[in-house]
Amino acid sequence: MEDIPTVGLGTWKAAPGKVTEAVKVTIDAGYRHFDCAYFYHNEHEVGAGIRHKIREGVVRREDLFIASKLWCTWYTKPLVRIACCRSLKALKLKYLDLYLMHWPMGFKSPHTAWIMIPSKLLSFCFSHPRAYDLPLDCTNMVIPSDTDFLDTWEAMEDLVSTGLVKNTGVSNFNHEQLERLLNKPGLRFKPVTNQIECHPYLNQKNLISFCQSRGVSVTTYRPLGGSSEGVDLMDDPVIQRIAKEHKSPAQILIRFQIQRNVIVIPKSITPSRIKENIQVFDFELTQHNMDSILSLDRNLRLATFPITKNHKDYPFHIEY
Repeated sequence: MEDIPTVGLGTWKAAPGKVTEAVKVTIDAGYRHFDCAYFYHNEHEVGAGIRHKIREGVVRREDLFIASKLWCTWYTKPLVRIACCRSLKALKLKYLDLYLMHWPMGFKSPHTAWIMIPSKLLSFCFSHPRAYDLPLDCTNMVIPSDTDFLDTWEAMEDLVSTGLVKNTGVSNFNHEQLERLLNKPGLRFKPVTNQIECHPYLNQKNLISFCQSRGVSVTTYRPLGGSSEGVDLMDDPVIQRIAKEHKSPAQILIRFQIQRNVIVIPKSITPSRIKENIQVFDFELTQHNMDSILSLDRNLRLATFPITKNHKDYPFHIEY
């Protein structure tokens, strides 16, 4: 397994029409890690930015580490390769460096019926993909599939064997789910990372310790956090105090994760913030700073995905 670059660009909720330019700025700023997903519906824009910089000669494909994610409606084993190829086509790439299961939960899939439905409806499915991402019942809760993530993982392993992806991983798995996967009989490829929400208000100390003890790296999304009781994480007095000693609040939050041996994928489309977010390797936080930031934990989870709480594999019913 190749090392995952410590800081990458997250592309979740990046504004349509602005992603391509953000990717160009990101590469010029020195980033080589891009975190994408089918569910974000902007992989074609990410790919356009990457191709532009490759054509300019700024980078080569082999210099980049590009990740994408399998969405939950594609967890039936025959669909996994199709989903991966759709992401590769959107990005215009021949392979992915990393492919993740986006959640441990499978959703009812409309995709298996595509070859049997009228051409007009088929066209709608391809031109309106979001309409099929979150199948909901009459109570507006997600409709689960009968898939097991261990079966889906076998199809993920096949992608490595065929060369479509170099590494596989998971996202939003709790420690029991990750343990079940690692203990799977006949496991061919272990997950290289578990991508999770993590910031000082949700410091994930136990889950990070578990993952790292099992040889699974941790990648954190939403490292800049959000608000709790009306206080934005970046305005927290502790973060502000430490920032005055060093750099910006965002850089403190990113550096905090780096010193925990955690990979960080902050998202931004603003050139100044993109550049700032990677300028985190020329200073260190003291142990006192680290302990102060760790003490801010208040178990504030921002990405709770409430419409999936009834799913048998919902990951947040246990402590970690």
